Amino acid sequence: MLLADRPARRRLSAALDNLAVTFRGMTARPDEHNCECHWGSPEELSLLKTPDVELGPDLLRRTWQAIDWTDHAAVLRRVLPQFAAVLVAGRVESLFGLEEAGYSFARGRWQQWPEDHAGPVREFLHAWWAHSLTEPDPVVPAHQVFVMCAEASGTVRPWLAEWEKQTGYFSDRRLAEAAAEWEYELLGDSLPWSVGWYEHDEEEMRAELVAWLLDHAAVRLRASGESADLQHRIRLLGLIGEDRWTDAHWPGHRY
Repeated sequence: MLLADRPARRRLSAALDNLAVTFRGMTARPDEHNCECHWGSPEELSLLKTPDVELGPDLLRRTWQAIDWTDHAAVLRRVLPQFAAVLVAGRVESLFGLEEAGYSFARGRWQQWPEDHAGPVREFLHAWWAHSLTEPDPVVPAHQVFVMCAEASGTVRPWLAEWEKQTGYFSDRRLAEAAAEWEYELLGDSLPWSVGWYEHDEEEMRAELVAWLLDHAAVRLRASGESADLQHRIRLLGLIGEDRWTDAHWPGHRY
């Protein structure tokens, strides 16, 4: 099968097309405003009130990053087709990581939108996540897509559930990459990304991620022949306090 015919690619392409159709014609509120000194000019603001005009990369970034819109949901709907395409292409610039893009989704409270709007957003996130797990060389690393989806939705559960279902070679590679990326913070009892939306429970996310790594991921790492060192670092997540840092395989992390 040609790479272009991979089902996950087709699903993601369809999800992006559906966003474009669903949110065509959307605009910010007529009375929407923002600080000219810190956000942009009146001419730029007028573009958000004009449907279907593509924004320049810098204006798009300032728009989804801004935290002080009167109606963030309306602004998000206005930019969502272009925003999603830029995310998938790996062209999003953020100060911290893709969790920042997830915060923008969360601020828009997209899960409370009518289903004809929320459904296409949900499908986009799931399609992008499945694509990142099955693509041989994803543009955006899967662990970054995971963080974005977790922050956009406020939970790690559906994304971990999808990872369990995706058991092929590429998904196993993405798991090893994520485990290696996350083990330092997790062994320090911290979540490997910053939770920026006040409604999200950081400790709950961390606990669920750790439990999944211990109960499910550890078996897959062993079966796929990952290094003993990485396997031990995940095993250490099951120990607490002195038992963890006095273990013979403690990697010597300093916090």
